[in-house]
Amino acid sequence: MNLEDFDFDLPNELIAQRPATPRDSARLLHVGPALTDCSVRDLPRLLAPGDLMVFNDTRVIPARLIGRNASAPGGSRIEITLHKQARADSWYAFAKPAKKLQSGDRVDFQEGFAAEVAEKGQGGEVRLTFDRAGSDLLAALHAQGIMPLPPYIKRAGGADAQDLDDYQTIYAAREGAVAAPTAGLHFTPELLAALKARGIGHATLTLHVGAGTFLPVKTERVTEHRMHAEVGEISPGAAAAINAAKGAGKRIVSVGTTSLRLLEHVAGEDGRIVAFAGETDLFILPGYRFKLVDRLMTNFHLPKSTLFMLVCAFAGRERMAAAYAHAVASGYRFYSYGDSSLLERA
Repeated sequence: MNLEDFDFDLPNELIAQRPATPRDSARLLHVGPALTDCSVRDLPRLLAPGDLMVFNDTRVIPARLIGRNASAPGGSRIEITLHKQARADSWYAFAKPAKKLQSGDRVDFQEGFAAEVAEKGQGGEVRLTFDRAGSDLLAALHAQGIMPLPPYIKRAGGADAQDLDDYQTIYAAREGAVAAPTAGLHFTPELLAALKARGIGHATLTLHVGAGTFLPVKTERVTEHRMHAEVGEISPGAAAAINAAKGAGKRIVSVGTTSLRLLEHVAGEDGRIVAFAGETDLFILPGYRFKLVDRLMTNFHLPKSTLFMLVCAFAGRERMAAAYAHAVASGYRFYSYGDSSLLERA
């Protein structure tokens, strides 16, 4: 499979810059045997009593920092985007411009907050060791960090006050993500209540989404691309609920590609899962045999992205090509703040 196999024309004006208001008023394309235009509010009737929806309860932290290289003459400006925690005081991050940083350099932020470049990798990646750890480090990020919006959401000064609310699911609970699980941005208390009244189950897991989700695929042969690992957890209670639903013949509905990747990483060949805490770098391409997830709710993704490759694997490349052509022609809004889809597994 080549990168061009996953290309399509996407007008820039279809990349959403703000979400729908209210959240559940966004459009939803049901991709089954036919293509059906719906609303996110139609989810209760599109699903069946006993279906189990699995949500990612990660919470986005203000992971973008602006600092100065204190080890360089003139203290050149450095932009840091954290993407995965290494230790209580250390994070892997992408730096701009990374070429001006060397191992051992100190990056100063505001109010005495600083970090040292512990190691330098490829593609602009560094590992930073901060001058504080744990809750103290998190407090400094909240005081000085900026919400790490994807690069295709254009803001003159970066994320604004509205984004602090918009770029967070209403059920976000566990801090650690540097990108939102965006399928979940469409849910409101009213929609969750309607799903519960319909008899649709609810389970949560945690996958701390990393900035690597936005990295372009640079290899022509897509199998040569390497995903950045992300940290996740499935509790014993969530595993038991998922296994019970699957064992009873009910459908597992993944809310977002992040939930799906962790579920499929953990699932055995029999479709059962166990409690889990660890990392996943699962890269799903056409030809992957899904073991657990039956339906996927997900936003519309960018051309040549790993996420578009995943939905092609889930629902079939030809069907997704037709669905995306329909979405573009019908003016659906794409990506993090855009509209949604409900995919039936091929």
